[in-house]
Amino acid sequence: MTDTDYTSLTFKIPREAEDYLACSDFVVEAVESIIQQAMDDERNRIIINTNLRRGIPMENVNKIAGPFIEAWAYEVFSDVLEDEANAYQLVNVEAGQRLNMADVILQFERKRKRQTSVTANVDIKATSQDIKKSGKSPNITSFARIRTAYIKDPDYLFIILSIKHKVYSTRDSATKMMMGIMEIVDFNAYDLKFLADQDIRYNPALGSGQLQVRDIHYVARQNRTTWEFCQLLDQKCIASRTGFAGWLRYARQYEWIKDE
Repeated sequence: MTDTDYTSLTFKIPREAEDYLACSDFVVEAVESIIQQAMDDERNRIIINTNLRRGIPMENVNKIAGPFIEAWAYEVFSDVLEDEANAYQLVNVEAGQRLNMADVILQFERKRKRQTSVTANVDIKATSQDIKKSGKSPNITSFARIRTAYIKDPDYLFIILSIKHKVYSTRDSATKMMMGIMEIVDFNAYDLKFLADQDIRYNPALGSGQLQVRDIHYVARQNRTTWEFCQLLDQKCIASRTGFAGWLRYARQYEWIKDE
């Protein structure tokens, strides 16, 4: 493929709202503040009772942590919503449906030029502090799905919420049952669209390919437009074994380009 092959196509070019950057920063700050408040209030522990004599198998705890962490985060956001005077202007919380790209969907009240709210799709990733490299390079979402989402909605706001936890076991003195304590110890939130080029990987192994974060614990920011991000995703796909021909099939299938 040459650059001419790509640039000669007639693309559907998404154009985000003028205040997208401000809305993105507002949402990321709100999400981080809500999680931080939960930790400060010591609401950062998940208790898992088990009758296993040795408690939760620590060597495999990362395999079960994801659903617990997602449920915890959903409850934390829901608790804020129940406070009508919440300082975060959170007005709606929904759990992402099965196969949805987001685990939680948040809606915030915000005065804008043509709207009065901003919606954030939050993908929650759990990583273990106790297990080396646990969740270091997670799959984020399908390349074709996220690329298409930005075409359908140039203001699509996809937030990655990385939550780090540690787990230990203790025995309840009354019931004699083992309790697993999953404790949230750190977190980070960021807008997928603003991840630095070197932090995003394209893995062609599954379906149309999966976007991955190279190291979810250490990421850099690079502001860009929605169209610039779509082009970046295209370049990573084309540079893989998928190649230009494979990418072009996706572009036609998902209608990223105009009819020739």
